Amino acid sequence: MYRIFSKILVIILVSLLTACGFYSFTGASISPDVKTVAVQYFPNRSATIDPTLSQVFTERLKDYFLQQTNLSLETDAGDLNFSGEITTYEVKPIAIQANEQAAQNRLTIAIKVKFENTKDESKNFEQKFSRYGDYDSIKSLAEVESDLIEQITSELAEDIFNKAVVNW
Repeated sequence: MYRIFSKILVIILVSLLTACGFYSFTGASISPDVKTVAVQYFPNRSATIDPTLSQVFTERLKDYFLQQTNLSLETDAGDLNFSGEITTYEVKPIAIQANEQAAQNRLTIAIKVKFENTKDESKNFEQKFSRYGDYDSIKSLAEVESDLIEQITSELAEDIFNKAVVNW
């Protein structure tokens, strides 16, 4: 009987702590007075333009915050605000073989982010985030591009989330 009671008590305490904003299983440390987040469209200003990248990344960042927090999404301005641009979208050969051909290619995406926390200006930042994905050179970029963009934008969204709200 004591074990059941202690388990129920632990569940209630964890529920209360997460609901009140004191603790999050994602590691996020968001002040209880922060209620909203706004993510502006990230235009692609790189030399190479993928027509879907801006939309994919912008939506990925919005989705990440909606899935990992209980914040509401605003269109213009929120308690947390994200804006910026895609600065790099490039493919370069890596892992050169003896015959001077690339065994793999690397797709790199870099994003310049401006973050504003209206409740705590000490958390504001402007920073460039970069991630990449490698693929075999026997495949064309068109064959792997959508999967790589999915992977890289997910990693970028996580990096930005961690920088903005995870205080490790």
